[in-house]
Amino acid sequence: MATLISWNCRGFQNKSAELRDLINKHKPACIALQETFLKADKHSIRQYKFYSKHHIADRASGGVAILSATDIPTIPVTLNTNLQAVAIRIQTHSLITVCSLYLPPSERVSQTDLNNLIHQLPSSFIISGDLNGHSSLWGSSDSNSRGLQIEQFIADHNLCLLNSDEETHFHLPTRTFHSVDLAICSSPLLPF
Repeated sequence: MATLISWNCRGFQNKSAELRDLINKHKPACIALQETFLKADKHSIRQYKFYSKHHIADRASGGVAILSATDIPTIPVTLNTNLQAVAIRIQTHSLITVCSLYLPPSERVSQTDLNNLIHQLPSSFIISGDLNGHSSLWGSSDSNSRGLQIEQFIADHNLCLLNSDEETHFHLPTRTFHSVDLAICSSPLLPF
C-alpha cells in the first residue's frame, strides 16, 4: 500500500532537512504540503516531481504543493479556483486524486468555492490540508464558523473525515493545541 503524507510545513525552504528525513523514513508515494511560503516554481526534491500553487502576495505566504515519487505515474489536475489548492492523479493500487488545500484563517471562503473545487476533482479523491476550522467533529473543544462550514461541506458531498480527535497544531501565542489539519476523502476510498 502506498504511503501518503500531509504536512503543514510552514516554509518549504527552511524545512528541507525535515522533509528529506520524512522521505527517507517513510518513502511516501506522495506528500501534500501546506503553507509552503514560496513565490516561484523553481524548486525540486530529488526523486520527486513538484506541483505547486503559490499565494499571490507581495511576500511569500500561504501556498500549497504536492510532491510525487518519480517512479509512480502521476498526472496534474487543472483546477480553476481562487483557493490555494493543487491536485494530481496518482496511480497507487488504483488511480486516486490527491488535493493539497490551504484555507487561510483570515480569508473568507465561500461555500460555492469549496463546492466548485469538489466538482473539479476526479472521483476517488483525498483532500488534505490546513483548513483552519474548529469543530468537535474532529476533536476541537469549540466550533467556529469555518468549522461549521467544513462540517456542512462534508455532509453536502457525502465525504469522509479521516481524522481522529488528535490535535495537529500547537498555537504558540495561546499555548493551546488545535485540530486544524484535516484529511477528507470521497466515500469510495473509505473501506467498510
